[in-house]
Amino acid sequence: MMATRTAVVGVGSMGRWHAQKFASLPQSELVAVVDKDLDRAEVVASEVGAPLALDDYRQLIGKVDAIALATPTSTHFEIAMLMLENGIHMLIEKPIAASIDEAGELVELAESKGLVLQVGHLERFNPAIVAIADRVQNPQFIESNRIAPYKPRSLDVSVVLDLMIHDIDLVQSLTGSAMTHIDASGRSVFSDSIDVANARVRFDNGCIANITSSRISMKTERMLRIFQPDAYFSIDLHKKSVSSYRKRGDDPVTSPNDILAEQQSFDEADALLEQARAFLASVAGGPPPLVSGRIGMEALRTATMISDLVSTEQPE
Repeated sequence: MMATRTAVVGVGSMGRWHAQKFASLPQSELVAVVDKDLDRAEVVASEVGAPLALDDYRQLIGKVDAIALATPTSTHFEIAMLMLENGIHMLIEKPIAASIDEAGELVELAESKGLVLQVGHLERFNPAIVAIADRVQNPQFIESNRIAPYKPRSLDVSVVLDLMIHDIDLVQSLTGSAMTHIDASGRSVFSDSIDVANARVRFDNGCIANITSSRISMKTERMLRIFQPDAYFSIDLHKKSVSSYRKRGDDPVTSPNDILAEQQSFDEADALLEQARAFLASVAGGPPPLVSGRIGMEALRTATMISDLVSTEQPE
């Protein structure tokens, strides 16, 4: 099987990692890295052995079959539309676009041309999530906490679109149910956008999700706790570990001995590499993307609703 000709557009911190993964996979022939800062593109191209370093993504047309797009969200639509119009498959970092209308146009164009459009909701490839996905049955309450130190990047979007959208996607995939109500609040602290936010989401199946995200912490924490009949899962997405607790039988729990505890750790797994591998498999005619453009658009739709609620309740 011939390798897919690939490129990475935008080689800041995330794009640089994308370039490393695409360069390492035999299914990929990394043709170029692109960045508006040509010096940076040349450095990354040298690091990963890509023959071309470019400062204009339009130069990729005719040279590649698929790209990973890791530029600021505000640029996703313009770049992705041109690539899709020219028959190039897309892996787009989350969020898929800056608005639902833009996302819808990208999805429709990709589908009309039979192209792969995958959104980089990386936590779907976190081995801790992979390990519990099939074990989550009828969740009743989900608690998510995602906090990170302040960094002067991704400030073109609020913390909802920067961080919380990861957990919005996870919660929606795990519940498999339609939303019925959202309450949300948040505040700006260090930036001109929302830096800390909380959303409480109710679903048609009765599940309630409490989702908190902050980018002004002094530490990194990514925890997901799932409660369902007869079981509880505590997932450390940062450390890639799962703690699960289940009833041993059908009788009510009367002591700790009635609870079966299990611990799993996946320290060596590489979610970004697995995401790239899955994307290339889809491009080669394999299974459809785990996070398609439509799924990415639904995560954006919910994130936009939360952002709007947060904005309207800001103090004067």
